[in-house]
Amino acid sequence: MFFAPAIRTARFVPRSYDRSLERFVNEAFSGAQRSLNVEQDDKTWTLTLDVPGLSRDDLTIGIEGAVVRIESKAEAKRKFKAAYELPQDIDVAASEAKLENGVLTIKLGKLVPVSNVAQLAIN
Repeated sequence: MFFAPAIRTARFVPRSYDRSLERFVNEAFSGAQRSLNVEQDDKTWTLTLDVPGLSRDDLTIGIEGAVVRIESKAEAKRKFKAAYELPQDIDVAASEAKLENGVLTIKLGKLVPVSNVAQLAIN
């Protein structure tokens, strides 16, 4: 039985819950098992996954906040779709992707949080 609450609020539902259905569908109905390797250091995450049979022209990589989406284009010979949510927002300018021998390596820069604290004068 599948249950999804009708009302979603930030107070009631954590942010990761919004992506749980997408992760469930990706994992449950994917044709082949994906081998994903995630490594991190102080400034980057490195995602490595197998995408045999796909060329760099067949893939698109989208980054939105802390989510990276990898999809094959409609005209590709093989279908592929995956989404991964990281614990911190991604710096797109410091990110790069490389496809070599069917292995996709994505280096994602960590976005340094900016503090918007303003000083208030005391009268």
